[in-house]
Amino acid sequence: MAEGQQQGVKDSASVDPTPLAVAEMGKNSDPLPTPIPSWFTPKRLLFIFCVINMLNYIDRGAIASNGVNGSRRTCSKSGKCIPASGIQGEFNLNNFKDGVLSSAFMVGLLISSPVFASLAKSVNPFRLIGVGLSVWTAAVVGCGLSFNFWFICVCRMLVGVGEASFISLAAPFIDDNAPVSQKSSWLGIFYMCIPTGFAVGYVYGGVVGKHLGWRYAFWGEAILMLPFAILGFVMKPLQLKGFSPAESEKALTSVETAVSEVQDTKVSSGKDSTSFTKEEFSDRSSKKNSELKGQLFDPNQFPRFAKDMKALLCEKVFVVNVLGYIAYNFVIGAYSYWGPKAGYFIYNMRNADMIFGGMTIFCGILGTLAGGFVLDFMSTSISNAFKLLSVATFIGAVFCFTAFCLKSMYAFLALFAVGELLVFATQGPVNFVCLHCVKPSLRPLSMAISTVCIHIFGDVPSSPLVGVLQDKINNWRMTALILTAILFPAAGIWFFGILLHGVDRFNEDSEGQVTKTERSNTTSFLEGKAAGQREPLAEP
Repeated sequence: MAEGQQQGVKDSASVDPTPLAVAEMGKNSDPLPTPIPSWFTPKRLLFIFCVINMLNYIDRGAIASNGVNGSRRTCSKSGKCIPASGIQGEFNLNNFKDGVLSSAFMVGLLISSPVFASLAKSVNPFRLIGVGLSVWTAAVVGCGLSFNFWFICVCRMLVGVGEASFISLAAPFIDDNAPVSQKSSWLGIFYMCIPTGFAVGYVYGGVVGKHLGWRYAFWGEAILMLPFAILGFVMKPLQLKGFSPAESEKALTSVETAVSEVQDTKVSSGKDSTSFTKEEFSDRSSKKNSELKGQLFDPNQFPRFAKDMKALLCEKVFVVNVLGYIAYNFVIGAYSYWGPKAGYFIYNMRNADMIFGGMTIFCGILGTLAGGFVLDFMSTSISNAFKLLSVATFIGAVFCFTAFCLKSMYAFLALFAVGELLVFATQGPVNFVCLHCVKPSLRPLSMAISTVCIHIFGDVPSSPLVGVLQDKINNWRMTALILTAILFPAAGIWFFGILLHGVDRFNEDSEGQVTKTERSNTTSFLEGKAAGQREPLAEP
């Protein structure tokens, strides 16, 4: 029946404006507008996603910096005291509470990620981004206004909602639009923003916290994110490969029905059915759209979600990849939070924020990009991705572990930099596996569940647990060695993935494939090409 409806729309194109064309045109009086090149190309949207991602991680780096996080008042045996500073000093937090604060934003992220992944099928994803980033901006302002530990914890939880609003959409979109020979490289560019954002956050938090106070660091982040929150409300719809929005068929029917009703009215009144006004169409279609909005939370969404989750968890390649990613992220999460403080106490780094920040910027950018380019050079396959993941992680773990065994700060920095280069090379390949081990329609959910798992079992518990371990043994070097050793199991898990001989399912047919008519009305703003050229955003 859906095909018949779509065919009917095509047949009427020579006489009437098609319903979808009218919906897309809005006030445009041309019945069949010719797509025109747009400045808003896939590369520019990739840039926007990268900036948003970087701002999210700048926030994480800033709250971990000594300038924002600070420390409690401590006194040495000789009687020399270091005054309290930052959040930890102002609220007098022990290391466990301090670690909880670093992970609090994950609550919002973990709860919201699957929700946004499901809603993206029926709601304009950029409107969801706008809502989420608006919450993020308001929450960051609240962090700067916080007056006790619990208030700032709640604000940090709300910060996670902003990240969840686009985290499931960004990677699939990038994967859709990247050239076939550069898919891993494009993903590497996007995930390069993680270490870069953390590193810039260390430096930003250190400088702003020292000169203006830790509260101003949060307010500055809010100012930078606000334009992107607004942009989320004005951007046009985006279509991803593998599925159309869950309500697209209903939307098509509702628009067609609105047109049909207007035409019937005109015919009964003796007027030409093609002369109906845009106001009449808008009035009828708005009623249908209001009915459609009430279906967004249809109980049938839950059985569909359960069915997708079952299919995802039955995918052995996905499960193995995420297990390795959890162990990896456990270490990286604790490094990112406790790294500057460990460096300060182990090697007496007076500018630990700057040193760790600068080293992470360099190693993060170079390592993440190198991992993507190397996988593209090897040919992007799931088996090759697992090979790169296991080898890079194992060798990187050796360098990092050895670095913490050394007493010389300069020797430590040299070996740890090499280890970071290798460890960060995993970002492109691990997310390539997440995207390509499932059918296209499951990619947003795959990214969402992967994100949930690596955080809830990885960096969320790692920061407070490392804090507890340090409180127990009171030896930062031993704490760092124990933490680094967890990278070896991660390498072993990914090595097992090689034996699974995973199949790339990127081109596998999926239910709910988008039609040409739907695609032309949801992705033309990204083409950046004249009509008739191949669109990179979706394949029929």
